[in-house]
Parts: sequence; C-alpha cells; structure tokens
Amino acid sequence: QAELGVNEHHQKEVVSYMRFARFKRGMCLKTVDSCFQDLKDSRLVEETFTVDEVIDMLDGLQSVVHSEVESELINTTYTNVLLLRQLFSQAEKWYLKLQTDVSDLENRELLDQVAEFEKSEYTSSNKKSTADPIKPKLAPLNEGGSELLNKTVALLQEENEKLKTRLRTIETQATAALDEKSKLEKSLRDLQMIQGDQKNNANQDITELENKVAALKSQFEKTLSDTTANQKFLEEDLVTTKHDLLKVQDQLSTAEKELEKKFQQTAAYRNMKEILTKKNEQIKDLRRRLSKYVMLP
Repeated sequence: QAELGVNEHHQKEVVSYMRFARFKRGMCLKTVDSCFQDLKDSRLVEETFTVDEVIDMLDGLQSVVHSEVESELINTTYTNVLLLRQLFSQAEKWYLKLQTDVSDLENRELLDQVAEFEKSEYTSSNKKSTADPIKPKLAPLNEGGSELLNKTVALLQEENEKLKTRLRTIETQATAALDEKSKLEKSLRDLQMIQGDQKNNANQDITELENKVAALKSQFEKTLSDTTANQKFLEEDLVTTKHDLLKVQDQLSTAEKELEKKFQQTAAYRNMKEILTKKNEQIKDLRRRLSKYVMLP
C-alpha cells in the first residue's frame, strides 16, 4: 500500500488527477492575475483618483474575478462528477456497488495528508522526466478481478441452470394443464349434450304432464259444474217436495178432521159412545163395591 492507502495502480491514477487539478488551478490563478493586470493597464493611468473612482474600479474587478472563480468552481464540480461517472461505470461492469462518504471530504487530517502527498509528489516529479506514459483506464485485471469474474460467471451459470430447470418444470405443468383443459372441455361438451337430451325429454314430459293436468282440470271443472247443477236441482226438488209434503199433511189433517167429524155423526159412533159410557159407569160402580169389601176386617 502507498501513502494514500490504495494500491500502486490506483495511486498513479490519483497522481494523474492531481496533476490535472493542479494544471486547472494554475490556469484559474493566471486568469485572476490577468484580471488585476488588465485593471492596472487600462485604469491606473493617472497619478491621483477620487474615492468614487477607486470604488468603481474595485467593483468592476470584483465582478470579473467573481465570475471567473465561479465558472472555474462549477467546471471543477462537473469534472469531479465525470470522474466519478467513469469509476462507477467500470465498477458496474463487474457488478460492484461503490459507496462514498461525503463527510471525509471535509476531514482536515485527511486533507492535510493529501496536501503533503501532493507536495512530495510534485517535488519528486520535478526531478523525474516530464514525459508521462499513457495511463490505462481503471480495470481490475489482477488476480482478484479474475476470481470475481469467475465467481460471477459461476453464479450466472448456476442461475441459468436453475432457470432452465424451472422452465422445464413450468413447461411440464403447462402441458399437463393443457391436457387437463382438453379433457375438461370434452367432458363439458358431453355433459352439455346429455343435458340437452335430458332437457328435451324433460320438456316432452312436462308437456305431457301439462296436457294431463289440463285434461284433469277440465274434467274436474265439468264434474264440478254438473255437481253444482245437480245440487241446485236437488235443492229445488227438495224445496218442492217439502212444500208438497206440507200440503199433503195439511190435506191429511183436514181429511182426518172431516172423517172424525163424519164418524161422530154416524149411529154406530153414537151407540158405541153410549155403550162405553155405560161400561164406564159399571166399572165405577164395581170399584165402589170392591172398595167396601177391601175396607172390611
């Protein structure tokens, strides 16, 4: 491990970026210096200035410097984003997920360490050749990267086999489901045909039963009508018979009275009545005599 806690390859990449950042920082400082130099060359041509003139020159210089520094800071931010994008893109190719800790960016101890590293690196680089070899892009081609690649391929192959097995199982289940569906559809058609025949037979039976019920209903209504008519006729006949009976009874009573009256008027009736009267007198006399004999001791 080198001074920054990373391997030699990554430290070279850091050095390359620091050189780029140093170059950009130098360009920014040169731009700021040129702003001041332009002010000196264009405005400081007299020996004395009023307070308003000095304020006006400083305001103009502040605006120019502010714009230049802001533009450079924005450009630095975008540059850092592009650098992170390169790193993340290479990591994603190997299915890695990198993480950053923004709080370390303001760690004064770490910042001082980077400053010392830059100072030592810049000092040593002045003694070396200024020609830098072309740096390859970040790519983990060492043993760790190969091992990770092999593990990834093995996992993918295992997952592929699992998916194939699952696919075969699903295909078998789908085939069985299709066969079952065909059987069910055939059974459904047969059942519909049977239900159709049964429905036709049932309709025929219902029609025959309805005809029988209609015939029985008609016969019952006819019988009921005849019975009602007969009952009415019998009631009327009974009333007539009762009237005739009362009439006959009245006539019989009248005839008996007339017959008794006529019988009482006959000589035989009178003679019989006299005989009965005499017999009754004789009976009474015999009872009186008998009572006298019964009362003796």
